[in-house]
Amino acid sequence: MEINWVSVVCPWKAFQLHVLPLLFLLVLLRCSSPCQCVVDLDPDDKALLLAFKSRVQDPSQSLSSWVGTNCTSWSGLTCENRTGRVVSINLTNMNLSGKVLPKLCKLSFLEDMNLSHNNFTCPIPLCFGNLVSLKAIDLSHNRFLGVVPDTLMRLRNLKELVLNGNRDLRGLVPGWLGNFSTNLEKLDLASNSFCGEIPESLLYLKPLKYLDLGNNNLSGNLRDFGQSLLVLNLGSNQFSGTLPCLSASAQSLNILNMANNSIVGGIPTCVASLQALTHLNLSFNHLKYAISPRLVFSENLLVLDLSNNDLLGPLPHKIAETTDKSGLVLLDLSHNQFSGEIPLRITELKSLQALFLSHNLLTGEIPARIGNLTYLQVIDLSHNLLSELDALDSLKILDLSNNMISGEIPLTLAGCKSLEFVDFSSNNLSGTLNDAITKWSNIRFLSLAQNKFNGNLPNWLFTFEEIQTVDLSGNKFSGLIADGNFNISVKFNKRDIDRMSREPFVAMPNLHVRVSVVVTGSSQSSFDYHLSSTVGIDLSNNLLHGEIPQGLFALQGLEYLNLSHNFLDGTVPGLEKMSGLKALDLSHNSLSGQVPGNVSSLKDLTLLNMSYNSFSGFVPKKQGYWRFPGAFAGNPDLCVETPSGRCETESIPMVPGKSFHDGVVEGPISVWVFCLSFFVSFYFGIVALFCSARTRNYILHMKV
Repeated sequence: MEINWVSVVCPWKAFQLHVLPLLFLLVLLRCSSPCQCVVDLDPDDKALLLAFKSRVQDPSQSLSSWVGTNCTSWSGLTCENRTGRVVSINLTNMNLSGKVLPKLCKLSFLEDMNLSHNNFTCPIPLCFGNLVSLKAIDLSHNRFLGVVPDTLMRLRNLKELVLNGNRDLRGLVPGWLGNFSTNLEKLDLASNSFCGEIPESLLYLKPLKYLDLGNNNLSGNLRDFGQSLLVLNLGSNQFSGTLPCLSASAQSLNILNMANNSIVGGIPTCVASLQALTHLNLSFNHLKYAISPRLVFSENLLVLDLSNNDLLGPLPHKIAETTDKSGLVLLDLSHNQFSGEIPLRITELKSLQALFLSHNLLTGEIPARIGNLTYLQVIDLSHNLLSELDALDSLKILDLSNNMISGEIPLTLAGCKSLEFVDFSSNNLSGTLNDAITKWSNIRFLSLAQNKFNGNLPNWLFTFEEIQTVDLSGNKFSGLIADGNFNISVKFNKRDIDRMSREPFVAMPNLHVRVSVVVTGSSQSSFDYHLSSTVGIDLSNNLLHGEIPQGLFALQGLEYLNLSHNFLDGTVPGLEKMSGLKALDLSHNSLSGQVPGNVSSLKDLTLLNMSYNSFSGFVPKKQGYWRFPGAFAGNPDLCVETPSGRCETESIPMVPGKSFHDGVVEGPISVWVFCLSFFVSFYFGIVALFCSARTRNYILHMKV
């Protein structure tokens, strides 16, 4: 699962005014604010700006308002109301490109320059060092290249320097950054190509509050910082050593991200002294040992991610202070070596919305009281040794795959009416499908693969409007596949043209679940997730018999269909309506008659397997099946015309091929998806058929 959690910290509280004083204030502001009154643009500044405009590519005509003399009508400009001199230029996200001309450096009264989110391609102009009145400069998310020019050290009034998102900015982080300005509060050099160590001068720059050096190629041992930081992001670099205590920031630090480095050792208990901390991300490091029971975070903590380390021992008995004011929203301890039972104290985290404990060694029952977490929307307990589950009212995502859960699906889960993603695959569940599932009216993804379910497939299985993927493979379902009810799902019946062009089918399509937790202020938060999955149905490796329903082959949006390794018989319906089909596996059944008509119109069809059936007759070249050599192996009465005009009979001995469920690949949110790929050898008479793989993609990216 790919998890993106975005924090928006809003420390300023609203204040109230009486109506009349407010109106009076608005009148005063209208007359005093430089952006509300008519201000004539200084002629010299106007000439400089027009020269800049003339050499910039502006396909969106964002600078078309740069006409006349009224400064307030020029997009992105703010002028001093008495002199008309330009004091601020904000051209963010205007789709501008080209080079930044030195003319811009002659705006001598400029205090604020924002050229972010454009496509400027050039080195940072040396002459920017002449803008000595600058207090803030933002060149982020462009294509500036080279090194940071030393001329910027002349900007002694600078409070904010933001250069992130320029991948071709490289070299060492300049040593003068820590002492050129006694006012610098924000330094953002993230997502560039800087290398080397953090300059020692940055460790002691007292005014610094916001430091983001994430996603570069920086290295060296982590060192402590001597100032009161609010935000520190060193994630996605090559830092080593142990975690510093950051004691100088004990009362101030809100966000700490050191994910995706090479940090070793344990988590020191002094980290708990960071009383203002709201976001802590230490994932994807080499942290070891058990977590001390004395490491208890303050009630201010909202997001805690310690995933993908080598932490062991029991889960912490108490993660954070559980007071009425506590608001932990996301807890990720997955991909470690935690053992023992899930502590009951986790069920006291009343604000929890996302819980990830997958890929550990947890045992015992899932605490029934976890159902009391009324805001919990994502729970991933997959790849453990857990044995029981219960109802969770507000849940949207539930992954309990690869555990030891047995028995039937509890009827109590019928109360989980918000469920959209359910993965119970690779457990010991049994019995028939009960009506609890019918209550999941919003279900989009359902996998019960590799269990011991039996009985007939219920008629309501495909009646969910939002269903996108159904995987019941590797069970003991019997009976017929009931016709009808296939026309209800929007995804099954409507082909997404944009998606088809964006996401070409591969042998093992990935499932992506991107979770976003947006936190505003102290405790208010919103939750969302995006599911990207192949649209498909997998009923393979069961005991199904009878004919394939006509309605199943009329689904325009279906991308894969796997009915292999059953006892299906009769003829195969035509494929021409399945315009979105990318993979089809009907192998190892008892299907007979003519091969269905022309597949040359199915441009997206990549993988096809109809081997080991009883098809007969002649398949002409014009039908397009020649694109899939070996697709009809094990059908001795079938003749397939080759591009050269010959007729080849693929009479390979009728021996069982491999099920695509023979292969397993692990991942955080798991799903059995199939691949159709095989190699036919006429010399050795061996056929390798479908392999299926459970695929996971976990990226955690924190934006600060």
